[in-house]
Formats: sequence, C-alpha cells, structure tokens
Amino acid sequence: MAEILSPDITGLPLKEIDFGTALFIVYVIVVAYILVRIVPALLRRLADRPGERRLSVTMLIPLVKIVVYIAVIILILQALVEPSLSQVVAFAGFFGAGLGFGLKDVFADIVGGLVISFERPYQIGDKISIQGNYGEVVDIGLRSTRIVTPDDSLVSIPNYVIFSEATSSSNAGKAEMMVVVDVYIDHRSDAVAAMAILKDAVRTSKYVYISPSRPYTVLLEDFPFYKRVRAKAYASDLRYEFEFSSEVTRRAWTEMKRQGIAPPEVYPAELGTREQE
Repeated sequence: MAEILSPDITGLPLKEIDFGTALFIVYVIVVAYILVRIVPALLRRLADRPGERRLSVTMLIPLVKIVVYIAVIILILQALVEPSLSQVVAFAGFFGAGLGFGLKDVFADIVGGLVISFERPYQIGDKISIQGNYGEVVDIGLRSTRIVTPDDSLVSIPNYVIFSEATSSSNAGKAEMMVVVDVYIDHRSDAVAAMAILKDAVRTSKYVYISPSRPYTVLLEDFPFYKRVRAKAYASDLRYEFEFSSEVTRRAWTEMKRQGIAPPEVYPAELGTREQE
C-alpha cells in the first residue's frame, strides 16, 4: 500500500531523445512563438477595420495565448516522458507544492490571468482604473496586464491584483463610454443660458453617441463663489474620450464668452479633480 501511495516520480520513463525528438521540441517552440506574435497582431488589425466589433475581436487575444501556452507544455511533456497515472498524480502534487512555496506569486499571476480571461472583469480595449492607474488595456498576458495611460506611459500590473484590488471599467466591454465635462462659471452669470450652450455643444459634437440607452444630460450645481455646469454624455468610441471632452469644452466656452458668461473670479480649490457627486 505504501508503495502505491508513494510512487517514485524520479523514475519517470523517459522516451528516447533522438534528433527527431529534439527537432520536434524546437519546432513546437518556434511555432508557438510565431503564433503568439502573429495571431494577436492580426486580431488587432482586424479589430481596427471599419465595421468590425473591436472589443469582441480583441478579447480573443488572451485566450489564444493561453491555449498556445498550454498546448506547448502538453506537447513537450508527451515528447519526453511516458508517466503512469500514479506518477502523474504524484508529480502534479509535488509541482503544486513547489509552486505554492517557491513560485506562489507567479502562480497567483497565472491564476489571475485565467480568471481575467474567462470572467472578463475587463478586456483588451477597455479603459480601466486599477491600483491608482488609469488607461486603456492593450494586453492581458499570463502574468500581467498592460495598460497605456493618457500620457502614453505603459504600465504593467500583476494579474494577482484582481483578487485584492477594486477594478473600475469605464466602458465595460462596450465601444462607447461616458465622458463627464465640467464648466465652471461666475455665480452672477446666466446659468440657464450656460446649460443651453453646453447642451448644444454636446448634442452637435462629432464624437457624441446618443441613443435611448445612451442618453445625455446637463446638470447645474451652485457653490459659494461659482456654479458648475456638468454634461454627461457618451463618446462614440472610447479612443475619443479626450477629443470629445476637449471639443465640447472649447466650443462651449467660445459661445459663452460671446454671450457674456464669465468664468469664476475664484476657482474651486479642487478644480482639476471632480467634486464628489
């Protein structure tokens, strides 16, 4: 009984490693490398074509990588060894223990990558906030997620963070995303006229997306020395987030100045970061 429960995993029956076996392993690694480079590039190019569902295509990229990695491991093991069932179970146990003690962070990253790929709290192309970083997800790997911030910095975030940090997705897998535009005016200025101007700037923007499920709204809030006019609307594509905000702000202020609506003499201390709702 003891011998059955404790198989000798050091005695794994190795296959004869000849030139053909070595060539096969090299072939598998080269093909896998080419696949994880070319297929994601082709999918990204396909996603950028007009008429394609960009996020639906890009979400396939991490799945392709995971399938390729798993296939490589299986093919190489099959080429090298012929273990019995008890040896496979024992090896898996020792391998898991080794991961738990020596490679727990790597293992946590890999598990996190699998969770992200299948549960999809965010996808490639989403705008997310995580660990104090905000940007567009450009890659989801086995160990880390990479995002590009608005100032064009590439940030790598370990996948295990998904288990301990809150993640906010601005578009939740959709192409369109909500953009908030704040305009501050003097407390003596005509707020009704300012709201009408901002509403018109939003409605006529070339970047706006309006539908029954994606409405827009303009809100007014009074503060001691200024008034805040806030527009909430959806950009037609998350890549136009800042262009949309900039265009609406510029056009609104051009018309407001023409109508004599002035900015506040004393700006809010938190200007540049939105007040709490």
